[in-house]
Amino acid sequence: MADRITLRGLRVFGRHGVHPEERERGQSFVVDVGLDVDTRVAARTDELAETVDYSRLATELADAVSKDPVDLIETVAQRVADVCLDQPQVAAVEVTIHKPEAPVGVPLDDVAVTIHRSRT
Repeated sequence: MADRITLRGLRVFGRHGVHPEERERGQSFVVDVGLDVDTRVAARTDELAETVDYSRLATELADAVSKDPVDLIETVAQRVADVCLDQPQVAAVEVTIHKPEAPVGVPLDDVAVTIHRSRT
């Protein structure tokens, strides 16, 4: 069983969406990731190189979400999962992309997509 490192509530401005006004005005997206990582070596050695540098990862995730507008948050979620799996210590990842300002025509708190990806 893997250990888990979690980054929750990363807020990033992006211009993703199928509606032209979403591309023009942009909106906030909120990213949650759960990384399956074996942290035993890092705990034993107390070396950052043996685990995920979540400070650096947060910056990489923000860059992945803010770049190149796409229609679907499913695409953004996959982009985020790919960045996480580029980390050699990450065996699997759960990514949730929240779109709290989604223009759906009725009041709601949030729209989100969650995906699970692994190296296998």
